[in-house]
Amino acid sequence: MRPDVLNPLFAETDTLEGVGPKLKKPLEKLGLTRIWDVAYHLPDRFVTRRAVETLDEAGEGENIVIRLTVTEHRGGRSPRAPYRVLAQDSIGNVLSITYFGRASYTAKKQLPVGETRWVAGKLERYGDMLQMVHPDHVVEEGGDTLQRLCEPVYRLSEGLTQPKVAGLVGQALDRCPALPEWIEPTQVDKHDWPAWQEAMRLAHKGEHKAARDRLAYDELLANALALMLVRADNRKRKGQPLQGDGSYRGKLDLPFPLTGAQKRSIAEIEGDMAQEAPMLRLLQGDVGAGKTVVALEAMLIAVEAGAQAALLAPTEILARQHYESLRRMAEPTGAEVALLTGRDKGKAREATLMGLLDGSIDFVVGTHAIFQDKVAYRNLAMVVIDEQHRFGVGQRLMLASKGKRAPHVLAMTATPIPRTLTLAQYGELDVSKLDELPPGRQSIDTVVMGQDKIPALAERLAAQFEQGRQAFWVCPMVREMDGPEEIAAAEARYASLKERFGDDVVMVHGQLAPEMKDASMERFARGDARLLVATTVIEVGVDVPNATLMVIEQAERFGLAQLHQLRGRVGRGSEKSFCVLLHGENLSETAQKRLALMRETQDGFLLAEEDLRLRGGGELLGTRQSGDTPFSIASFEQITELLPKAHDDARLLMERDGGLEGKRGEAARILLYLFERDFGVKTLRGG
Repeated sequence: MRPDVLNPLFAETDTLEGVGPKLKKPLEKLGLTRIWDVAYHLPDRFVTRRAVETLDEAGEGENIVIRLTVTEHRGGRSPRAPYRVLAQDSIGNVLSITYFGRASYTAKKQLPVGETRWVAGKLERYGDMLQMVHPDHVVEEGGDTLQRLCEPVYRLSEGLTQPKVAGLVGQALDRCPALPEWIEPTQVDKHDWPAWQEAMRLAHKGEHKAARDRLAYDELLANALALMLVRADNRKRKGQPLQGDGSYRGKLDLPFPLTGAQKRSIAEIEGDMAQEAPMLRLLQGDVGAGKTVVALEAMLIAVEAGAQAALLAPTEILARQHYESLRRMAEPTGAEVALLTGRDKGKAREATLMGLLDGSIDFVVGTHAIFQDKVAYRNLAMVVIDEQHRFGVGQRLMLASKGKRAPHVLAMTATPIPRTLTLAQYGELDVSKLDELPPGRQSIDTVVMGQDKIPALAERLAAQFEQGRQAFWVCPMVREMDGPEEIAAAEARYASLKERFGDDVVMVHGQLAPEMKDASMERFARGDARLLVATTVIEVGVDVPNATLMVIEQAERFGLAQLHQLRGRVGRGSEKSFCVLLHGENLSETAQKRLALMRETQDGFLLAEEDLRLRGGGELLGTRQSGDTPFSIASFEQITELLPKAHDDARLLMERDGGLEGKRGEAARILLYLFERDFGVKTLRGG
């Protein structure tokens, strides 16, 4: 249960003065729904101004604060003309304070002739005259001007202004309590970090690096500690040691010999599964590196040891594809494989449930339906989770309830994760890497061209189809769910291509009914349709060896790793494959570099590192779907610099300072609840 001292921070924003239904909406657009969110809505930058006595002391383009006396108002000849207020400094230099549009009403009210005011803004020149357009602040004499010298600039949404957000932040900061120190004292002294409450205030007041770093470190420490607690809890649980005798694996008839990376990963998994402590391992594999074969070997170890295994996929399409390929590969071994999804009903479902309960089914493939209450196993001892980043730590903990003892867990991801973030996202997992491609995988030629080449591309498609080949055409999706704009873009492209190619074209996007989505995918997989138009719903798992062309529209809107994932949907057969990256006009320098990199390399791990370097942690891998950074406060630079220290600090707390039981541990509990990493605390209670 959350400590009482934090309750004020988790109250809704409408408990702040001045926040009603009208203001609540623009705040929600920024994700500011609670006092905590407002307090941690840190400034994007600061405007720093210099106080000057006279205009002679200031340079053009400089932000200044100056005391002026108003001498004259000059209205424009038309409503569109600028409205000028002339004012003098202490030695008679003249400045034009210029307003456009309706702002002239403000000028008349704030700057009466003959009065003296403090004025803050950017000094510019217009012809022979110095001017300040729409000053940031106009304050009566006696008003507090010094606080205006360094002013935070916050991210806004429509309906919010800088003063309004600054006022709400001020209220939120007033509700920030003094909290006990959770950081190891030598770290605090070494970096000269302020206490949490003071750091919150300083971070909104100016370029206080120590304060910003301290707040980032808090977030990194909370994450590291929570993952460490989950890991420690897992180590305490009793698993089922599983040692296979090779009787099933020896019968496998694979089309290619295993790569060195596959053999190494299987040996690491086999070693983990032989232990009583349940395995928690992440298998990172580049597109086409052969993760499924490694997963099959791991599941067969469980079967050889007299237990059952399960593979959990994030979508029904992916579950069905895994089922087909695993069933095909496992057939010579005699292992019984079943499929279970939320759509399975009636006698077929009952037969599967009975087979899992009596043990006649060796392993099951499915969506989260395989862990529903009504699904019981005779002896589930091994679980594979595919596309790991789509399942949270909480879901991983849930799996333990399905086995007699905590099952061994192998998590897989086809999204190569930069070394910098592996600790952050998977700190409770051991990591195996598949960094070699199996023999026989075709290289894919990547071409970058402008959208204006689409008519020529359509002719290329026609030639592909005449040769019996198939193709993908991907339209952009920027958010986690398809938005109306993206669906409209996909549907418009589908309509134009269908006009050209008729029934050879099918479409898939995230808001289609599952039955329609599956029907389109199945038509394409069977070869009844030549072209699949889709959003990134096809990013992972779609395996059509006859598809040799991938077209990605507005490629500059995707992350490098996501482009790499999409490109990996082709090149799976024996024919030469191509990927065409279409881009819009006015490419930024970064976008040009990223698309050039796609042409130059097919190494997913290299692309992930470069993506992080070029785009920064905030946009990691293009979309949340592709494995976003789990941090809202820490920047990429702070993650790089501070995460290893936070990880060491968390280890010290666990191994030297008594975990969450000692004095520092009590403070650490508050930290976990502050950053909503309290699943770490819950493992202690549940364990």
